[in-house]
Amino acid sequence: MKNTVDARIEFYFKGKKYSPSTTIDLDRLMENQGGLPLIYSLVARENNIDPYSYEYEVLQSSDVYFDNAHGLAEAFVYDGELDLALFAAAWEKARLNETLQALAKKHMGIDKLDEVPGLKACLMEAWQLGKSTPHK
Repeated sequence: MKNTVDARIEFYFKGKKYSPSTTIDLDRLMENQGGLPLIYSLVARENNIDPYSYEYEVLQSSDVYFDNAHGLAEAFVYDGELDLALFAAAWEKARLNETLQALAKKHMGIDKLDEVPGLKACLMEAWQLGKSTPHK
Protein backbone atom coordinates (compact mmCIF):
# COMPACT_ATOMS: atom_id res chain seq x y z
CA MET A 1 0.00 0.00 0.00
CA LYS A 2 1.16 3.48 -0.80
CA ASN A 3 2.26 5.67 2.12
CA THR A 4 0.75 9.15 1.93
CA VAL A 5 -0.27 11.90 4.31
CA ASP A 6 -1.90 15.31 3.92
CA ALA A 7 -0.05 18.32 5.36
CA ARG A 8 -1.93 21.57 6.00
CA ILE A 9 -0.71 24.87 7.42
CA GLU A 10 -3.22 27.48 8.55
CA PHE A 11 -2.13 31.08 8.96
CA TYR A 12 -3.31 34.67 8.53
CA PHE A 13 -1.55 37.03 6.17
CA LYS A 14 -2.68 40.61 5.50
CA GLY A 15 -5.95 39.92 7.32
CA LYS A 16 -6.82 36.88 5.22
CA LYS A 17 -6.88 33.25 6.37
CA TYR A 18 -4.86 30.78 4.31
CA SER A 19 -4.86 26.99 4.54
CA PRO A 20 -2.37 25.69 1.97
CA SER A 21 -2.08 21.93 1.90
CA THR A 22 -0.60 19.11 -0.10
CA THR A 23 -0.67 15.34 -0.18
CA ILE A 24 2.80 13.98 0.43
CA ASP A 25 3.88 10.74 -1.24
CA LEU A 26 6.09 9.49 1.58
CA ASP A 27 7.42 6.54 -0.43
CA ARG A 28 8.70 8.79 -3.23
CA LEU A 29 10.35 11.15 -0.78
CA MET A 30 12.03 8.35 1.15
CA GLU A 31 13.27 6.68 -2.05
CA ASN A 32 14.50 9.85 -3.76
CA GLN A 33 15.79 11.82 -0.82
CA GLY A 34 16.39 9.22 1.89
CA GLY A 35 14.17 11.18 4.23
CA LEU A 36 11.62 13.91 4.37
CA PRO A 37 12.41 17.46 3.24
CA LEU A 38 11.28 20.50 5.09
CA ILE A 39 7.51 20.31 5.08
CA TYR A 40 7.13 24.10 4.88
CA SER A 41 9.04 24.36 1.62
CA LEU A 42 7.07 21.46 0.15
CA VAL A 43 3.68 22.97 1.07
CA ALA A 44 4.82 26.38 -0.17
CA ARG A 45 6.05 25.01 -3.50
CA GLU A 46 2.85 23.02 -4.07
CA ASN A 47 0.76 26.14 -3.35
CA ASN A 48 2.84 28.66 -5.33
CA ILE A 49 4.08 30.57 -2.29
CA ASP A 50 7.33 32.39 -2.99
CA PRO A 51 10.04 31.23 -0.54
CA TYR A 52 11.42 34.80 -0.48
CA SER A 53 8.14 36.44 0.55
CA TYR A 54 6.71 37.67 3.84
CA GLU A 55 3.86 35.23 3.27
CA TYR A 56 6.39 32.37 3.41
CA GLU A 57 7.84 33.74 6.66
CA VAL A 58 4.37 33.73 8.23
CA LEU A 59 3.75 30.22 6.89
CA GLN A 60 6.98 29.00 8.51
CA SER A 61 5.94 30.40 11.88
CA SER A 62 2.71 28.35 11.83
CA ASP A 63 2.07 24.75 12.84
CA VAL A 64 1.77 21.93 10.33
CA TYR A 65 -1.24 19.63 10.75
CA PHE A 66 -1.15 16.13 9.34
CA ASP A 67 -4.14 13.94 8.60
CA ASN A 68 -5.62 11.50 6.10
CA ALA A 69 -2.64 9.16 6.38
CA HIS A 70 -2.56 5.94 4.36
CA GLY A 71 -0.40 2.86 4.53
CA LEU A 72 2.29 2.52 7.15
CA ALA A 73 2.00 6.26 7.86
CA GLU A 74 -1.39 5.75 9.58
CA ALA A 75 0.36 4.44 12.69
CA PHE A 76 2.52 7.55 13.00
CA VAL A 77 -0.07 10.34 12.74
CA TYR A 78 -1.85 11.34 15.93
CA ASP A 79 -3.38 14.60 17.11
CA GLY A 80 -2.37 16.29 13.85
CA GLU A 81 1.31 15.39 14.18
CA LEU A 82 3.45 13.02 12.15
CA ASP A 83 6.35 11.35 13.95
CA LEU A 84 8.80 11.59 11.06
CA ALA A 85 11.66 9.80 12.80
CA LEU A 86 9.57 6.78 13.78
CA PHE A 87 7.93 6.63 10.36
CA ALA A 88 11.31 6.73 8.60
CA ALA A 89 12.65 3.92 10.79
CA ALA A 90 9.55 1.77 10.22
CA TRP A 91 9.63 2.51 6.48
CA GLU A 92 13.27 1.41 6.24
CA LYS A 93 12.51 -1.77 8.17
CA ALA A 94 9.51 -2.58 5.95
CA ARG A 95 11.59 -1.94 2.84
CA LEU A 96 14.33 -4.25 4.13
CA ASN A 97 11.77 -6.97 4.91
CA GLU A 98 10.41 -6.70 1.35
CA THR A 99 13.94 -7.01 -0.06
CA LEU A 100 14.80 -10.00 2.11
CA GLN A 101 11.51 -11.67 1.18
CA ALA A 102 12.24 -11.14 -2.52
CA LEU A 103 15.70 -12.68 -2.12
CA ALA A 104 14.31 -15.70 -0.28
CA LYS A 105 11.74 -16.19 -3.04
CA LYS A 106 14.29 -15.77 -5.84
CA HIS A 107 17.03 -18.02 -4.47
CA MET A 108 15.14 -20.52 -2.34
CA GLY A 109 11.52 -20.47 -3.56
CA ILE A 110 10.30 -19.42 -0.11
CA ASP A 111 7.08 -17.40 -0.15
CA LYS A 112 7.22 -16.30 3.50
CA LEU A 113 10.38 -15.74 5.51
CA ASP A 114 8.67 -16.99 8.65
CA GLU A 115 8.10 -20.41 7.05
CA VAL A 116 11.74 -21.33 7.71
CA PRO A 117 12.81 -20.86 11.34
CA GLY A 118 15.84 -18.61 11.65
CA LEU A 119 15.95 -17.57 7.97
CA LYS A 120 14.83 -13.99 8.53
CA ALA A 121 17.27 -13.57 11.45
CA CYS A 122 20.08 -15.04 9.34
CA LEU A 123 19.39 -12.71 6.41
CA MET A 124 19.09 -9.70 8.73
CA GLU A 125 22.42 -10.52 10.35
CA ALA A 126 24.07 -10.95 6.94
CA TRP A 127 22.66 -7.58 5.88
CA GLN A 128 23.97 -5.92 9.07
CA LEU A 129 27.41 -7.46 8.52
CA GLY A 130 27.49 -6.24 4.94
CA LYS A 131 26.41 -2.80 6.06
CA SER A 132 29.07 -2.53 8.77
CA THR A 133 31.98 -4.14 6.91
CA PRO A 134 34.22 -1.68 5.05
CA HIS A 135 34.23 -2.32 1.33
CA LYS A 136 37.51 -2.49 -0.57
